[in-house]
Amino acid sequence: MAGLPIVDVSRLVRDGEDPRAAAEIETACRVSGFFSVTGHGVPEELIARLDRSARAFFALPEAEKLEIAMARGGRAWRGFFPVGAELTSGVPDQKEGLYFGTELGPDAPQVRAGLPLHGANLFPRQVPELRSAVLEYLDALTGTAQAVLRGVAQSLGLAPGYFADGYTAEPTVLFRIFRYPPTPPDSDAWGVGEHTDYGLLTLLLQDDNGGLQVKTPTGWLDAPPVPGTFVCNIGDMLDRMTGGWYRSTPHRVRNLSGNERLSFPFFFDPGFTAEVPALPGRAAAGADGERRWDGQDLRAFTGTYGEYLVTKVGKVFPGLSAGIGASTGPGTGSATGTARESV
Repeated sequence: MAGLPIVDVSRLVRDGEDPRAAAEIETACRVSGFFSVTGHGVPEELIARLDRSARAFFALPEAEKLEIAMARGGRAWRGFFPVGAELTSGVPDQKEGLYFGTELGPDAPQVRAGLPLHGANLFPRQVPELRSAVLEYLDALTGTAQAVLRGVAQSLGLAPGYFADGYTAEPTVLFRIFRYPPTPPDSDAWGVGEHTDYGLLTLLLQDDNGGLQVKTPTGWLDAPPVPGTFVCNIGDMLDRMTGGWYRSTPHRVRNLSGNERLSFPFFFDPGFTAEVPALPGRAAAGADGERRWDGQDLRAFTGTYGEYLVTKVGKVFPGLSAGIGASTGPGTGSATGTARESV
């Protein structure tokens, strides 16, 4: 494999369905779980504004960045963390970042119900333009993600609107902005170590510095940025929902460019209180019996997506996780493992 396949989703965005794109998505999800998306229609001006304001924030002194530290975000799980504060499989990542999600005021039903990971975002007073860029980007990427999922649904023999009419009618949207300092060539440290994403679908915008690697049957594949595209990959939840027909794939980041690396992963997942049984028909067939990279059986989980999600995010920031496990919705879910969301 010379590089990630590129799928043009313009017809999925415009017309709602595209058999050719669906077939290309199926092949990509069976081979590597990763592909690049073009034809998405997200304005270049918005992407440039997001990148510019993010760099302005990371250029601030750390004391000023800590004005919006994640500890201030409470149960909403929003804000800034410094280099080394986020863990992958218990090992500190060599990156700093910002956590965002759907913007919800205090009167939103989810906030009044006390659902974890729901609430208002924290934005820096020193870079006021970051707020509008982030909120506009969330809206734009939500549309792109729904379009890609229409292709995923068709690739599984389901109606194009299968996800949008159910699981993602009120999606869980999580967004990160990460800054990876340069890693010395002789260092064995990772910006983020080997992991899989734990949700449904990830859309990644990365700058020109590269560093993302995807695990394939023949070894680790570099996934350098391609102008005008997002890297798309499926997460553990879609792996679970398809019974292993589509597999979430391990990936990692090491920034050897000599420059700072910025990445903008957008995670698009089922509704927080949604049950997530296996998909019907052909979508649930075809598991090949191979063990996952970390030995998990993703189908062992029962309950709501929110219950599953809370067990995962608590492993990333153990110091902040106390108390967020309550009020996740009906049911008694369980999940284990080292999957997480970070690229």
